[in-house]
Amino acid sequence: MLETLGSLTTSPWIYAVVAVSILLDVFLPVLPSGVLVITAAAAAAAAGATGPVPVPVPVPERVPDIMALLVIATTASVLGDMAAYRLARRGGARLDRAIARSRRLTRAHERLGAALARGGGALVVIARFAPAGRSVVSLGAGKTHRKVKEFLPWSVLAGMAWAGYSVALGYFGTQWLGATWLGTAVSVIALFAAGALAAFLIRRPPPSPTPAG
Repeated sequence: MLETLGSLTTSPWIYAVVAVSILLDVFLPVLPSGVLVITAAAAAAAAGATGPVPVPVPVPERVPDIMALLVIATTASVLGDMAAYRLARRGGARLDRAIARSRRLTRAHERLGAALARGGGALVVIARFAPAGRSVVSLGAGKTHRKVKEFLPWSVLAGMAWAGYSVALGYFGTQWLGATWLGTAVSVIALFAAGALAAFLIRRPPPSPTPAG
């Protein structure tokens, strides 16, 4: 899989593929948008990789621009969030029935409500890293008719944090490890680890109130 993605990074269509994948994974969380961003960033870093692994690094003729990748990933993330938000805001009873048919989504919405009461907007940033967390937060914000000015700034911050983390993993992982495939693999593991931590933070029970003494 990594070899296939690696060959894609030499194509001028890589930016469009990354953008579409990030836009759609709010509705289809199985899409490997994070892996795409990491792989593209690793390819951008390959030319300057000088890590401790004594393996020659094959440098493709055309590599993605790191700043363009960061801007595109952030922008696509915010646009996808807002698309889901608008859909949920206008979905009405039809969306409620669709959510009710999914036990996973129903439980996630219940946890989201409790977490929003505890963490406020910061949850939007944390959930961006969790599996399907972006979908739950964006749909939940629209379903509960939160104002755009309340949701959008946190969506932008979440998109910047996720894109920055993913790009940094791919870029600096390859710079340090020296081999594109190894840097990409380690970075993907780190991305999944961040997702597991985010899911844990969202799902943990609220702290028990301190009894009045």
